[in-house]
Amino acid sequence: MNAQDPVSLPLGIARLTDLGVIRASGDDAASFLHGQLTQDMLSIRPGQTRLAAWCSAKGRMLASFWVIRLEPNEFLLITSVDTLAATLRRLSLFVLRARVRLSDASSEWLCWGQTESVGAHPTPPAAAAEQVSGIVRVAVPAVRACTRTLLLSAADGPEPEGLRVGPDGWNALEVFSGIARITAPVSDLFVPQTVNFESVDGVHFKKGCYPGQEVVARSQFRGTVKRRGYLVTGAQPIAAGQELYSTLDPEQACGTVVMAAPLPDGKAVAFASVQVGAAEASGLHLGRVDGPPLRVSAPPYTLRDDI
Repeated sequence: MNAQDPVSLPLGIARLTDLGVIRASGDDAASFLHGQLTQDMLSIRPGQTRLAAWCSAKGRMLASFWVIRLEPNEFLLITSVDTLAATLRRLSLFVLRARVRLSDASSEWLCWGQTESVGAHPTPPAAAAEQVSGIVRVAVPAVRACTRTLLLSAADGPEPEGLRVGPDGWNALEVFSGIARITAPVSDLFVPQTVNFESVDGVHFKKGCYPGQEVVARSQFRGTVKRRGYLVTGAQPIAAGQELYSTLDPEQACGTVVMAAPLPDGKAVAFASVQVGAAEASGLHLGRVDGPPLRVSAPPYTLRDDI
């Protein structure tokens, strides 16, 4: 299997215990999230979803989300479970007088991932969040021959029907998608553009202020981004937070793994933020310059320069 051919992955429905849910509710929920996240939360309508990040004052991503607007005054933020508690605690400090309540809804909504062949079911628009029989379905970008759907089921309601599989297939397709999910090992490391977040509709550049907005805008419009997201594969396990080295500069790391997953053939795939020059040259290695060699390929989308 190569980085562009995930068709041999096991397909079905997997329980995603590494995802959790934050609920934001109240009259000011939309305006509060709009002032905190990289995405336009005022224009999102009930039944829609958006990709977004929450950044530090230095413009680095503390957490990433699929944000669902269930009702006019209720949002669900799907995020990595290992960053959820810290994100909820820090976000709550900014509520002040806003009429919004933030809470951990992970015990109320269970997260699932459904993967299917493209030929089985066409992919609905990625902006849609459909709720049927107590299950919320969010179509996220397909990868090559596989569709991906995030499912939220009420803890006291029916579970989604379908073939049960382990999470490895979903995790690998998430990596293949090149859409960065921020976990604890890489929280506060990346400006959105260094993981291509603006090229997958995770940043809205006309929405106004949010934490880190000046840094993110300056990176975009002054051309200061020196790292970009690439897919890498190797013959050994790879983990988020590991550093990459190039023969161009043996003394200094040229990249960092954002997320990674094992493949059925015993190899591993990762999405990494890498210096552009190093990624385009040969000789990327894991952990040290004489470490295990890695194969580099482009993400499955075009990097945008017309934002």
